[in-house]
Amino acid sequence: MKRFRLTSATSLVLVMLCIMYFITYLDRVNVSTAAAGFGKEFNLTHTQVGLVFSAFAYPYLLFQVIGGWVSDRFGARRTLLFCGAIWGLATVFTGLAGGLASLLAARLVLGFGEGATFPAATSAMSRWVAKEKRGFAQGITHAASRVGNAVAPAVIVLVMTNWGWRESFFICGALSLVWVVAWAFTFTEHPKDHPRITAEELAVLPTPKPKITGLPWGKLFRRMTPVTIVYFCYGWTLWLFLSWIPLYFLHNHHLQLQKSAIFASVVFFAGVIGDTLGGIVTDAIFKRTGSLKRARSWMVSVCMLFCLLSLIPLMFTHDLALSIACLASGFFFAEMTIGPMWAIPMDIAPEFSGTASGMMNTGSALAAIISPVMGGFLIDRFGNWDLPFLGSMLLMGVGVVLAFRMQPESRFELAASEKAQVSTSLGV
Repeated sequence: MKRFRLTSATSLVLVMLCIMYFITYLDRVNVSTAAAGFGKEFNLTHTQVGLVFSAFAYPYLLFQVIGGWVSDRFGARRTLLFCGAIWGLATVFTGLAGGLASLLAARLVLGFGEGATFPAATSAMSRWVAKEKRGFAQGITHAASRVGNAVAPAVIVLVMTNWGWRESFFICGALSLVWVVAWAFTFTEHPKDHPRITAEELAVLPTPKPKITGLPWGKLFRRMTPVTIVYFCYGWTLWLFLSWIPLYFLHNHHLQLQKSAIFASVVFFAGVIGDTLGGIVTDAIFKRTGSLKRARSWMVSVCMLFCLLSLIPLMFTHDLALSIACLASGFFFAEMTIGPMWAIPMDIAPEFSGTASGMMNTGSALAAIISPVMGGFLIDRFGNWDLPFLGSMLLMGVGVVLAFRMQPESRFELAASEKAQVSTSLGV
């Protein structure tokens, strides 16, 4: 068995991407816990707080495909340097907000900055990660993002109780800007150009291919549509959890802020395990069976089914321990889909993995717009904090069925006439 070396080039790149995923989600979900501070200070309703939660998702949705194309065309290094500076400054500006309007504006800028991050990271992985390890790479990086989810409630509460909710955004923004500087010194677009790369590492990485600078957008969009819909079904649950879980324990079970943060972290840590395990399992299934359909589609369908079943008891009980168990189990199985789902764009369209993953992630981005606001509306309208999870169960049921339409084993290919129309270049 090959020894894992943290100082190797491929490991260093993966670690840097893990840190990026951690920071981006810390910057996204810190608002959920900080809402207990700015919501009271600005006298906001739950619906207005839901608007603050979802505001970043509008530009985030818009720049998924655009950002994916930019990263495919100009490279992940430049894309993430530019985007990282924007999302870091936007996080700082959130702490300077003076009311609902400025909060919304800061979150919109955050969405613009983070819109291209995951497609750009996938574009980088298509060159830096071997095919048989794609599920693990996607699983471990997204696990890092869930660590951000998990530590955010406790860390933000600690900062809020000692300094204030504004300072929590200042600290998160500073971390983002430090990462941008580190990325500039540790990443090269092509593995062969990295000063630490070895011949052994290059031998197992994908063979470099000419960069295609044009593509049939409509054809790729149609190919990715089933994947995007399934990811919307997953995204609905993700953004419901990220937005409302900290306040769920605070208000639905009438807990103190510190205890609600601890229980929220328990739920999110279940997602960390799910992300990591999901990446390992999907790669293991592919290695054993050689079937992408089983490793991706079947696994996603099964995990969505177990997520649905896990959430059902919430509709019939108000017991705190059972609620924690149901939410943690549901989030665990939802996150087990991440490894196979984010490997699919690389399986289907490796030459356009940034664009394809951006198309897929528009599903989650659209859910990020609707889900938090709908959750806040249902809570305001009916006073029931469990009711929003009914939508998660319904959409997970849809995902169980549609997962079989994704067809990761069918690779996206350009027709001969299309190949003749696009231009190619060996550089980025």
